[in-house]
Amino acid sequence: MTAPMDREGIEKLIDGMTLKEKVGQLTMLSGELVQTGPASAPVTSAAIQNGEVGSLLNLVGPDRIRDAQRHAVEGSRLKIPLFFSLDVLHGLRTMFPIPFGESAAFDPALWEATARVAAEECGVEGIDLTFAPMIDIARDPRWGRTLEGPGEDRLVGQRLARAKVRGYQTANLASPTAIAATAKHFAGYGAVQAGREYASVDMSERLLHEVYLPPFKAAVEAGVACIMPAFIDLNGTPMSINKRLLRGLVRERWGFDGVMVSDWSSVAELLVHGVAADRAEAAALALNASVDIDMMGKGAYYDGLPEALDRGLVDMATIDEAVRRVLLLKLRLGLFDDPYRRCGSPEAIAAIKAQPARRALARETARKSIVLLTHAEGTLPLKKSLKAIAIVGPFGQIVGGNSEPDAVVRIAELVDQFKAAFPNATISAATGSAVEQPSESGLEAALRDARQSDVIVLCVGERVDMAGEASSRAYPGLPQPQQDLARAMLETGKPVVVLLFSGRPLILPDWLAERAKAILAVWHPGSEGAGAIVDLLSGAHNPSGRLTMSWPADVGQIPIFFAERPTGRPRLEEEHFSSKYLDIPNAPRFAFGHGLSYTSFAMTNPRATKWTITAEETTEILVDVRNTGLMTGEHTVFLFIRDLVSSITRPSLELKDFAKIALAPGELKTMRFTLSPDQLSFLGPDLEPVLEPGTFEVLVGPSADPERLQRLELRVHPAPGIV
Repeated sequence: MTAPMDREGIEKLIDGMTLKEKVGQLTMLSGELVQTGPASAPVTSAAIQNGEVGSLLNLVGPDRIRDAQRHAVEGSRLKIPLFFSLDVLHGLRTMFPIPFGESAAFDPALWEATARVAAEECGVEGIDLTFAPMIDIARDPRWGRTLEGPGEDRLVGQRLARAKVRGYQTANLASPTAIAATAKHFAGYGAVQAGREYASVDMSERLLHEVYLPPFKAAVEAGVACIMPAFIDLNGTPMSINKRLLRGLVRERWGFDGVMVSDWSSVAELLVHGVAADRAEAAALALNASVDIDMMGKGAYYDGLPEALDRGLVDMATIDEAVRRVLLLKLRLGLFDDPYRRCGSPEAIAAIKAQPARRALARETARKSIVLLTHAEGTLPLKKSLKAIAIVGPFGQIVGGNSEPDAVVRIAELVDQFKAAFPNATISAATGSAVEQPSESGLEAALRDARQSDVIVLCVGERVDMAGEASSRAYPGLPQPQQDLARAMLETGKPVVVLLFSGRPLILPDWLAERAKAILAVWHPGSEGAGAIVDLLSGAHNPSGRLTMSWPADVGQIPIFFAERPTGRPRLEEEHFSSKYLDIPNAPRFAFGHGLSYTSFAMTNPRATKWTITAEETTEILVDVRNTGLMTGEHTVFLFIRDLVSSITRPSLELKDFAKIALAPGELKTMRFTLSPDQLSFLGPDLEPVLEPGTFEVLVGPSADPERLQRLELRVHPAPGIV
């Protein structure tokens, strides 16, 4: 373009476009044969030059992207640039812990920082838009995509959404080191039936609005550039055509003016859902619902929209509306000004040269994400006087848990980290078994090492491809060969420290939870995972991660979460006719927020600056926290409320705030939480916010375990002057 593009120029472009060029802008195709869906198709230079495609996904690298972009801006009639997109879920070159693991850090500043690094690295590889953050609330660990999200609570999802959008996009989306974020998958995807990928979702409007929608609203308020509707149908309506929610709620009520992009082929799959007879009907339904871009839709938009227009199923104004949003995104991304701006600009190259700082951030993130689940007899940190450490298990030689190049910490990395931290100890490594297959010779080798050791570090769990999309598991526990390996290690009589690698909560056998000296959830910790693990086991750093999902004790408890509504017949041990199982407890094995430390903390004197407030006032909740142990550590404090009497049944616990505090041994600090009337309100019968006067229980503590919470009461009056 010879002159800078602006909104007026966008309108002139639209006026000069043919119908085929318009629907081309609404078409996203895969530029590489990367398997992120059932099938991929290559994109020809002729298709780009003819204006048949407006954006590409899965094409990475500045040279490749420059070549594809050249066909658009030099070879096409209107010279409209493409934008390039990719799933950059937890890093591109520098790999951070999986998002679910990272959520355990309970640190929005950290979440933002890792997104910022990913965006800077995208600025060298040519990526303009990422399909992240995934902010689906998940309360069923059978669902594989738990790996990508924030866990079970909406407040965590809201804060993670805001942090990631800030980190990816910054205040200037045209910057070469900023990329567009995509909030996905709108909405309710984490509640698929029986935890089974792509299955339908049936839930009440109240549950949808109270739990599953708030993270997406937070993303919109943070200025997210793109939203992706989910594959699923919700209460009988596929989300890709849910006009009431996509257009009515998100666009009209929330004011979202960005782009909506379908998930992979979800528009074409409307035929399989049984709500469209052909591609023209499917395309019209999705476009009218406000889906702007058809991703890999088998021609649903490109072939279907012209026919839909001829049949009167859509009008040109609706097509133009979608084209306008796509072009405005390209304008915001700065692509009209410089279509190659993220293909290695000096600014972007300078940013990624800070590699030591990036590696340090990846290590810090992994450390803060790891959760110490159990700990007995002061086993950790491991003593420097140890003479022999046996690393056993299929995850003991490859740590990192990603399939992308450079994402996997190579063989012997964990061994090398142990050698550096324990120079006087002999470090051995044996797999013992494969992840899902036993190995008799492997077990014999592992036993030889274990019997000669002072401590066994048992590395077990699930591969990264056992979680994620299309990786639902009916029983999300340890595969039997790994259970057999764990039993064999315990039978040696040596102390066993378990490292659990996973993308979800795992159901652990009782005997392992009871007999292991320590268990740590290390997730798939990224490219600096080995160093982070040894940092914690050696005591160089103190564990501080906390669970963002309740861990079930048995699959029969699923779904399980802390924010249950009370029943008229709560569980009573001595009462048969109460809400309980006959064969297992109700409580999870590990509660939301659970996480141990090498030191200890005491919380005392919870209090309020005002014990009674009106609908126009706020109060502060204060609690004193002291480090009563011998090691500096970070402590996370959660603030919950319970509305004791309300017109709509409220959950027994509602998370309203959380914060972390670092304390030296013996140090005491006061934590302060602001509690506003908005935080005490709820959605009334019409699903509009309402604040009812009455008494609220305010609870503070280290987790959602009721026995560890301290309580105080707060009263709300309807108007000033009433006592």
